[in-house]
Amino acid sequence: MVKLVVRLVCTVLVSPLILLFKLLPDRALDGFFMSSSQFLSVFPGVIGSYLRVAFYRYTMTSCREDIRIHFGTLFSQPDTSIASRVYIGPQCNIGSCSIGKDTLIASGVHILSGKNQHNFDDIDTPIQQQGGRIEKIAIGQDAWVGNNSVVMANIGNHAIVAAGSVVTKDVPDYAIVAGNPAKVLRSRVK
Repeated sequence: MVKLVVRLVCTVLVSPLILLFKLLPDRALDGFFMSSSQFLSVFPGVIGSYLRVAFYRYTMTSCREDIRIHFGTLFSQPDTSIASRVYIGPQCNIGSCSIGKDTLIASGVHILSGKNQHNFDDIDTPIQQQGGRIEKIAIGQDAWVGNNSVVMANIGNHAIVAAGSVVTKDVPDYAIVAGNPAKVLRSRVK
């Protein structure tokens, strides 16, 4: 009952941001979403997590209410889905992705919107003007992404990414990967 009341109060507190998001034209949504994410990321503790989740439940593609999003975590794309019982640690930067249920994202993890966010083939044009393609990264259910990892490819169900890894290729289900670039060390299945 207490959690329900806290969720309701936090939803009321962030309702002006939700309303603005719903009223803005499509071309302004990403910028407003990112600015709101930055603003909400600075509220500490459990109440901060409840505020963030209340906002994301109404602005992301999908976001369950029984998740934790810690201090300093930023989201850059509203085209993100977060399933039940997901834990996202502090100081993460997360792009367009889908995170499966019961997954753990440790502190300082960067989930990029794929490997092709920036084109750089034309040496006569500044990189920031060359555009790119946003790809939605899938992280399976019951996965664990270790501290300070960088994720640019999909991670399978029940997989483990060791701390400090750079994931540039898809990680199979049940795999344990580590390194830069991340390589499969073994399978969790005997």
